[in-house]
Amino acid sequence: MSDAEAASTETATPTNLGFGVDVGGSGIKGGIVDLDTGELVGERFKVLTPQPSTPEAVAGGVAEVVDHFDWTGPVGITLPGVVTDGVMRTAANIDKDWIGTDVYELFSSHLGGRPVSVLNDADAAGMAEDRYGAAADVDGVVVLLTLGTGIGSAILIDGTLVPNTELGHMIVDGKEAEHRASSKVKEDKGWPYEKWAEKLSRVLEAYEVLFWPKVFVVGGGISRKSDKWLPYLTNSTPVVPATLKNTAGIVGAAMAVSTGLRA
Repeated sequence: MSDAEAASTETATPTNLGFGVDVGGSGIKGGIVDLDTGELVGERFKVLTPQPSTPEAVAGGVAEVVDHFDWTGPVGITLPGVVTDGVMRTAANIDKDWIGTDVYELFSSHLGGRPVSVLNDADAAGMAEDRYGAAADVDGVVVLLTLGTGIGSAILIDGTLVPNTELGHMIVDGKEAEHRASSKVKEDKGWPYEKWAEKLSRVLEAYEVLFWPKVFVVGGGISRKSDKWLPYLTNSTPVVPATLKNTAGIVGAAMAVSTGLRA
């Protein structure tokens, strides 16, 4: 190998690596992340979320994903719920036995005692989009919203996460925001994009007067069809679709453990 080829190989091999696992109601997916670029190194690996999705069963699935890569370093993990002081306080789309679980004790026991960070899945996605994705060049307040079965949220201020915001439960015109403008509501009601965008605009306006964000980043499956509804929004703050899509949780989890974040 010539010196030029060796230099090229060295340049192409990331050295600032992290590992993230994103736990969802249907799947547990993870991968190695280049923390300089926010890109996955190789393919992600996914296993089905065990049913019932008890803490012990899910932790076993996380260990399976980590072992697939022969990864021996720290691991960041997302969960679909609120985590404070290392304890799971809510559980969305996973077994209710998670509530009250010491997540650090759980995952540490399944991952050989290595360092772990555990955080809310929307928070992880928000961190990733703020640093590498749709809000990478935005200063000030950034609000990420995941529109799916409900509305997940993350708020960042100049790149610093305000953890465990639950904006989907905020009351807007007498009803929880996620019961007014999630993508599931659109599907259940059979609304055209224009009518749904009217409902979403009202929710975004309510968020605007409280947080005055520079941008809303919208994720979830419906973000892939943003051209069909973005033109109908009437709120003031710019709204952009998320760009990292199904890697955002993995990337954000890897970011969290690399910085020592502990919810």
